[in-house]
Amino acid sequence: MDGSAGPRALAAYSLMAFPLAFAGLPIYLNAPDFYAVVLQQPLAALGSILLALRLIDALQDPLIGDLSDRFHEQRTWILGAGTILLGVGFWMLFHPLNAYPLLWFAASVLICTTGFSIVSINFQALGGLWRVQARERTRITASREAFGLLGLLTAAILPQLLIRFGDTAAAFHWLTLAYLPLLAAAYWVLTGWLKTAPLDRYPPDRSTLRWKLLFRSRWRRVFFGLLFLNGFASAIPAVLVLFFIRDRLGGEAYAGAFLLTYFLAGVLSMPLWTLFARALGKLRAWQLSMGLAIATFFWAAFLQEGDFLLYGLVCAFSGLALGADLALPPAILADHIEDDGRQGETARLFSVMTLLSKSALAVATGLALPLLALFGYQPAAPMTAGVALSLSLIYAGLPCLLKTVALCTFLCLEKDLATPEPRV
Repeated sequence: MDGSAGPRALAAYSLMAFPLAFAGLPIYLNAPDFYAVVLQQPLAALGSILLALRLIDALQDPLIGDLSDRFHEQRTWILGAGTILLGVGFWMLFHPLNAYPLLWFAASVLICTTGFSIVSINFQALGGLWRVQARERTRITASREAFGLLGLLTAAILPQLLIRFGDTAAAFHWLTLAYLPLLAAAYWVLTGWLKTAPLDRYPPDRSTLRWKLLFRSRWRRVFFGLLFLNGFASAIPAVLVLFFIRDRLGGEAYAGAFLLTYFLAGVLSMPLWTLFARALGKLRAWQLSMGLAIATFFWAAFLQEGDFLLYGLVCAFSGLALGADLALPPAILADHIEDDGRQGETARLFSVMTLLSKSALAVATGLALPLLALFGYQPAAPMTAGVALSLSLIYAGLPCLLKTVALCTFLCLEKDLATPEPRV
């Protein structure tokens, strides 16, 4: 029988999102700078290694999802193995072997991201399997993503604070010392919740659906297509945000404040989207958030140098839409898993979500940066009026256009997502 997610159970489940999100910024933002500045490694080599590892990271997600479904009875051990890999890789990353720094960097990031993917996919799958009423699922994903955004905010602020009290190497040494017990505590709390959590059972025969059959479902093709297009639209400004703040607005000193405003608005919006999902339904609430993102972020294309207050408002209102993008799609997928009886493919389906998210970021990076270079943009260099306009249009105009296409497609195909289909 379906139940409700109480506050204690919700917090016990959601806590793991904090160290998971916390790890992301140090891996992809701080670590390359650490190896380039402290260890004097060539930035081009670090970038090439990261690009190759991002590709491996994305491609291994479906394999992790498949194995997690096949061995779901060992979920605690799977989560434990992923947590150990994440912790070991994170420690290695900021305690390099000076004799082979690039090899050490590659191995550390690979171990770290593999552990991250194992934990993240199974963590999301558990949320999808939590046997609750459909209206509770948005609360579950909203709580999880709120903890994740708080972890992201902490990771953005803490290294800068630690560096003020010592050199960079010492700062990241203390960061890892603080991170490991936090990660271990989150795993302990999650496994304690897992012992008593009411979860949907996997099929008794443990059979799983082949990948090609998984996408015969029109519902899944439409949902994952919309998810990628919407994620791609959001990934372009994520790739370009620091360039825009520094070179278009001249506000590099305020970059932290702008990002803090954006993510904090996302955290605070979670209860709001939970209410909208209950009142309007999850699909309509997601559509509303897309419209809000377009209506608020579009104005960034018109901002000029020094428009800090106006950009802060853009960050705040577009951050509200971020909360829906994080909370609603996993809840919609969880509803589909229950309606279509796909509990045996839960980890696989959530692994597709993570694959699409990473792919959208990779495609956005591969499109946006060369496109800016084509128009003559050079980071931190003086810009002509035409180049400045190109930066604004690619940063804000192009994402709004893509999100408008996603929203119009969503409205046209809404019936395909709202109507349960025969089991495929």
